[in-house]
Amino acid sequence: AMIEAKRPDLVGHVHIHAQATTGDRLLDRTLIEAGGKGLFTRELDRAQLDGKAHIAVHSTKDVPTRLPEGLEVAAFLPRADVRDCFITADGLLFDDLPEGASIGTASLRRRAIALALRPDLDVVPIRGNVQSRLNKIQMGLAAGTFLARAGLDRLNLDGVHKETLSTDRFLPAPGQGAIMLTTRTGDNGSRDIAALLHDTDTADAVIAERACLAALDGSCRTPIAAYATLEGDRLTLNAKILSINGTEDIAAHQSADRRDAAALGADVGRTIRQKAGEGFFRQLEQDMMALLANEM
Repeated sequence: AMIEAKRPDLVGHVHIHAQATTGDRLLDRTLIEAGGKGLFTRELDRAQLDGKAHIAVHSTKDVPTRLPEGLEVAAFLPRADVRDCFITADGLLFDDLPEGASIGTASLRRRAIALALRPDLDVVPIRGNVQSRLNKIQMGLAAGTFLARAGLDRLNLDGVHKETLSTDRFLPAPGQGAIMLTTRTGDNGSRDIAALLHDTDTADAVIAERACLAALDGSCRTPIAAYATLEGDRLTLNAKILSINGTEDIAAHQSADRRDAAALGADVGRTIRQKAGEGFFRQLEQDMMALLANEM
């Protein structure tokens, strides 16, 4: 619809191909066990490389920091709400959960931040699309779960009992709330169409966040949060990496001209890595493997 609004000559010629991904279908394992973020993009990447799709539409936080050879980022849509929401069946707030209550999430970032705030909670793995996770909460499989506010808004789920969590307490995932469009490298026509929808404010913020993620070798195996904000031409990035159970929190905060978004992100990532030390990352890997073994 956005493309047709910009290009009336394409009305009736833009076709949507809904594609279920491996990440959507795998509900019995965590993404860490199954292979990581690329599980949500693999089928779409293949459709583009095979010439079956000109433009792919991705949730940016699900896209690996390196795209497959032959694909490139063509545009970012204007960013939606970046915040996380805490969802319960009865409207209970996160801080009001009883001691020892169970919360369901497959996100290491959400797990770590939640335990940093409430170390008494019991975190259990819960996966699936938005509706299936909501159903699991209604069934009592956990007292609550976390979902991105952007996803709830896009699905018009106004009746859900949700508490929107501030970015000060719950720093979002890199790219959260942003939609990325990719095209085949060299497909100038498709790239020009996608570029009609490009939002530079979103792009500069997300470029910084993803550069930080790349500098930390971040994936779904690491609890990393990053959020960049713009004030005029000044871009400020807040980022952190946490231990699996939230007992350690290594953060960095830096500003730069928006033209240096990628360098800013890389600098913040390197700063965090230096502050954490390689011992932290070795322990993080060990703790992650122990968590996996406990959940299998």
